[in-house]
Amino acid sequence: MKRRGFEVVSTYKDKDIKIPVRKTAKSAAYDLEAAEDVVLPKFQLGIKPTLIPTGLKAYMMDDEVLLLVPRSSGPKKQGISFPHNMGVIDSDYYNNSDNEGHIFIQCINLKDYDVKIKKGEAIAQGIFQKYLIADDDKADGVRAGGFGSTDK
Repeated sequence: MKRRGFEVVSTYKDKDIKIPVRKTAKSAAYDLEAAEDVVLPKFQLGIKPTLIPTGLKAYMMDDEVLLLVPRSSGPKKQGISFPHNMGVIDSDYYNNSDNEGHIFIQCINLKDYDVKIKKGEAIAQGIFQKYLIADDDKADGVRAGGFGSTDK
């Protein structure tokens, strides 16, 4: 029985996408890489985030979430910052009808020049986490799409 992990989405099957790994035995997070070259435009007020594809989807137990967090070296080395500080991948995002659960990393570039992120470059960390629900929780909705679909 599969409990949690990563798979390559079908549109990236032949693009040499690496399944994320923890780098040390005591690491909490899995490094996620860019699935293709992306240019992050230099910072300016009002800039919209750039979505960097990973070519990956994540499966997990129903009471788990994949948290996407910045790498500690991201701002200094790459200029990468997450405009939302952390991404949340719910278990029902996996294999959704819109994009198969493809994980994208929302980024902005803090530097005053464009930054090129190369395919295979680590851009985020993913942490699988259990979560709790409130006593009076009555959520019974069913995901009807991909990115940003829980408010539809």
